[in-house]
Amino acid sequence: MPVKAKNIFILMRPHQYIKNTFIFLPLFFALKITDPALLFNAIIAFIAFSLTVSAVYILNDYHDIEEDRLHPKKKSRPLASGVVSKPQAVFIMGLLFFFGFTILSFLSLSAAAVMLAYVVLNIAYSLSLKQVAILDVTIIATGFVLRLFIGSTVTGIHLSQWIVVMTFLLALFMALAKRRDDVLIFMDTGQKMRKVIDGYNLQFLDTAMAIMASVVIVAYTVYTTSSDVTEKFNSDSLYMTALFVILGIMRYLQVVFVVQDSGSPTRILLKDRFLQLTLLGWGLTFVWILY
Repeated sequence: MPVKAKNIFILMRPHQYIKNTFIFLPLFFALKITDPALLFNAIIAFIAFSLTVSAVYILNDYHDIEEDRLHPKKKSRPLASGVVSKPQAVFIMGLLFFFGFTILSFLSLSAAAVMLAYVVLNIAYSLSLKQVAILDVTIIATGFVLRLFIGSTVTGIHLSQWIVVMTFLLALFMALAKRRDDVLIFMDTGQKMRKVIDGYNLQFLDTAMAIMASVVIVAYTVYTTSSDVTEKFNSDSLYMTALFVILGIMRYLQVVFVVQDSGSPTRILLKDRFLQLTLLGWGLTFVWILY
């Protein structure tokens, strides 16, 4: 039975592509986001990586199909619900990986190698490492750092240690929030959405999230006030953007602890107007100061 285009679209999880915008961060922080040639390379890399990431998501859904059928939200996914068969999913997955890897290889073999490392890491994650507490969220955070390296490689822009550290810490913070959601579901329904939640409880996750939130704010504040950064950007006003980082972290903590909604950071960002305005304010302030 032919699969509907709508179901293929959902299977690819295009809403997750927002994570791939990290590919553009090296350009942004290097003040070269307006360079047409470099921006074009970043856009091509974004498209290629997004196709490959969709293939990885399909692999993950394929491997977790039985667990997803027990999940209150994930049970409606195309594979778990049965609207896309396993053979169809494998074919689509292979096609997406082929096009994504081929496109990026033509642009940069080094970037393609980084993307391949991302794929291998996520295959290991899907097959076994996602069952190892702490290591699972570390791998998720590492995936964001690899996005930075792809953006750096295709544009030839050197990554500062600050952007790498802050990206990793922020991604780790959000990954811990996702695990907290899994623990809450287990407490409410008695169903273990992931075996790895045996290695977590609310006390540990709440403490770890508080630590990560604090470290992210401190790291960003130190970044914006450090002498090498102020000299590089010829501005001592970057510290003002820290306000938006603090507001964003506090809002995310409010969503997690008060609203009790932390299952998907991407969906939270796409629907939460406060976070959207905070991110917009940070971006506009940064552009106003530097550009």
